[in-house]
Amino acid sequence: MGKGITFDSGGLDLKPSDFMLTMKGDKTGACIVLGVIKSIAEMKLPIKVSLFIAAAENMPGGESYHPDDILTARNGKTIEVNNTDAEGRLTLADALCLACEQKPDLVIDIATLTGACAVALGSTMCGLFSNNDKLAEQILSVSAKTGEAFWRLPMTDKHLKKQLESKFADLSNCGERYGGAITAALFLQEFVTEGTPWAHFDIAGADFAKSPYDYSACGATAFGARTIFALANELAK
Repeated sequence: MGKGITFDSGGLDLKPSDFMLTMKGDKTGACIVLGVIKSIAEMKLPIKVSLFIAAAENMPGGESYHPDDILTARNGKTIEVNNTDAEGRLTLADALCLACEQKPDLVIDIATLTGACAVALGSTMCGLFSNNDKLAEQILSVSAKTGEAFWRLPMTDKHLKKQLESKFADLSNCGERYGGAITAALFLQEFVTEGTPWAHFDIAGADFAKSPYDYSACGATAFGARTIFALANELAK
């Protein structure tokens, strides 16, 4: 599953102009999963994979959603919008609900989700979040072979989770600035069916290389594609 925000201006909570310059890349997660499923098909891996893309454009306009709006997700949970620039998690919420309805063995989502993850881990490492230790260990194992660097971040801080509480809805769409990558993952977890192994890749920062490194050229890196394909190949054995 991939985040497919084709352009992210921030919506009514408009980004500064300098922060919009790379926002055509906010669809990178969707592009990556398209590439992965194409590779799985071409390699004829004996594994069933379903692809979900959470696609939208986040722009200001007469029909834009607003700060303070209350949205209802596919699973019935209500969400108070604190910031329209935390839009990717809103699209992924419904996509996660839909994916879990298929009763899969596992769910993986990949997204350029938070600037906080880039601040924490830099531009060559991906934030990994998971509700399942076995799945997380599998991902870290295969990523060590693909050369893509992952770091698992915790999802156990009750104080951070408290930031998502709302007086008017089941939860808010974002918390405070500090710990933002974690609160985003905690938000997404609310839309994963209990008992479904799930992993979230926050590739903000790692999706684009300003200068070449290792085997990545300057520009879009497709970070995560090799690891997801390698995991699928391992699961197909």
